[in-house]
Amino acid sequence: GGLGDVLGGLPPAMAANGHRVMTVSPRYDQYKDAWDTSVLVEIEVGSRVETVRFFHCYKRGVDRVFVDHPLFLEKVWGKTGSKIYGPRTGVDYMDNQFRFSLLCQAALEAPRVLNLNSNEYFSGPYGDDVVFIANDWHAALLPCYLKTIYKPKGIYKNVKVVFCIHNIAYQGGFPYSDFSLLDLPDNLKGSFDFIDGHDKPVKGRKINWMKAGILESDRVVTVSPYYAQELVSGEDKGVELDNIIRKTGITGILNGMDVQEWNPATDKYLDIKYDNTTVLDAKPLLKEALQAEVGLPVDRNIPVFGFIGRLEE
Repeated sequence: GGLGDVLGGLPPAMAANGHRVMTVSPRYDQYKDAWDTSVLVEIEVGSRVETVRFFHCYKRGVDRVFVDHPLFLEKVWGKTGSKIYGPRTGVDYMDNQFRFSLLCQAALEAPRVLNLNSNEYFSGPYGDDVVFIANDWHAALLPCYLKTIYKPKGIYKNVKVVFCIHNIAYQGGFPYSDFSLLDLPDNLKGSFDFIDGHDKPVKGRKINWMKAGILESDRVVTVSPYYAQELVSGEDKGVELDNIIRKTGITGILNGMDVQEWNPATDKYLDIKYDNTTVLDAKPLLKEALQAEVGLPVDRNIPVFGFIGRLEE
């Protein structure tokens, strides 16, 4: 959805501005152009030591890094019809906390251990001089591990974390007793501690990953100025995190558009290409083609409305 679109388009735009940019995501599939770097790191999760491998490809100025672990691949292996976050809408896989804890720790390792030389201007590991952007609850442990594992050792000591909220409705709520699975010190418990009005996954007291991400990051941002206002407008729109966000503050930065992908002058899905000089001639013809394709009356004088958004339960 929106997060995929942003992670597709924003990093190349940042790279075009001269930044060195890496994205880190789970390796959910055998992506045909992502190669095995043969770099392995050991990560401790829930008193188990797990090994992850990094896969990598370089596209449009961006290092795309994929964290390889059997638990990511098996979820969507082949055509099982499985979802990424749970067997069906509203249900979490039992190992979600384990998987995303793994992702957060792997993302903290990647800039230090990967010796990447794809770009003519940058070479070697990224090192300590980085800014992390953690997207949604799945990445919310990143600032927590940064604070408790790395900074005390003098690693990443000047690093800042931006936490970006794409959809406040999904917060990563789990039973309160699960805090012990996260390998975090007890002094962070307060950042996770949450009581909400929902009975799932358990009634009453929970840990809330998004709450911790908001509190432990240096800045909180979201996908538009209007959504930022909405999130602090009350517990309905802020889904019970409004008071936390009011405390930290939030900046709304409007999601941009990848003009390379969404360009009517080069769009392979359009029968007639157009630019700003030919738009008025092309659009009525494209409207007629669309009307014919979807079985509407073909009439260039009838307005056609498009809606891009979500329909939910």
